[in-house]
Amino acid sequence: MAITEKAAPPGAAPETGTPGADGTGTPPGREGWHLNSPLALTLLLLLVVVFQGPVRGDLSKPVMQSWMTVFVAVVVQALPFLVLGVLLSAAIAVFVPPSFFARALPGHPALAVPVAGLAGVILPGCECASVPVAGALVRRGVTPAAAIAFLLSAPAINPIVLTATAVAFPRNPEMVVGRFAGSLLVACAMGWLWQRLGRTDWLRLPAHAHHEGETKGEAFWSSVRHDTMQAGGFLVLGAMAAATLKAVAPAEWLRTAAANPVVAILALSVLAVLLSICSEADAFVAASLTQFSLTAKLAFLIVGPMIDLKLFAMQAGTFGRGFALRFAPATFAAAIAGAVLTGAVLL
Repeated sequence: MAITEKAAPPGAAPETGTPGADGTGTPPGREGWHLNSPLALTLLLLLVVVFQGPVRGDLSKPVMQSWMTVFVAVVVQALPFLVLGVLLSAAIAVFVPPSFFARALPGHPALAVPVAGLAGVILPGCECASVPVAGALVRRGVTPAAAIAFLLSAPAINPIVLTATAVAFPRNPEMVVGRFAGSLLVACAMGWLWQRLGRTDWLRLPAHAHHEGETKGEAFWSSVRHDTMQAGGFLVLGAMAAATLKAVAPAEWLRTAAANPVVAILALSVLAVLLSICSEADAFVAASLTQFSLTAKLAFLIVGPMIDLKLFAMQAGTFGRGFALRFAPATFAAAIAGAVLTGAVLL
């Protein structure tokens, strides 16, 4: 006797899932919710509208008014320099071939280090731009010691950063000289240290840049969008942290830390690592920390562009984790020593 399969009632779902229109087994129109940036912003704005009464009340408090004043002042002062730095660094990274830097450097490694350090003047951008450029230099055959000097000096001694520092410290022009001299000194010292003690197996050869294969226009705007989102986000976080430190931290704590020169320098050096502010904006944050000495602020300005949380991640991704784990603590110590030495001479 033949066995016949019982027909399913009309409209009933089959026992086994049938693939949807996309072939994934998900019925059409039921892909599910995905949280993205526009949706998160919309939800945040809706929450602000719903709870506008309590929010308005909190913003009217003296502490919040002080917080908003510092936050807006830091962002408004720093934003033009950040945007200009992103545009110029993207233009140089895309339109100036890396081989240009290789041809411009001396053949002897010991001489290539200071020349590469001084070459940082021609890259008007933040540390986010210097890491891929340094990786391109190593990929084109430039000695790693010279690439390291360029990597450390470029974010701190380029014209935009020095101009921003002069604007942030109008009454202390020596801060501009101190930042230039101290940053260049540390960059050359780290380059020579790598030439003396570095090993090739600590350094992973960087992969090709992700912009390869795009037109120059596409690569330019892609770099601008990426750097603006990344640098702008860190600027906002840094401004929020500076405003919180200024408005919430007990004044007695800040005075105690600022009164001890060693503690003040260490505190602002660690703060520079944690805040991870781009170098076009960090001078305005440092200038807002009025309780601290100029030497402590100089340490903040020298340490930040050389080693912070985002730089550690970028260096590990470009040159390898083994390199970053050795390079980061050595750079941190050298940057503090360079700031102290430069501050003792110039400030």
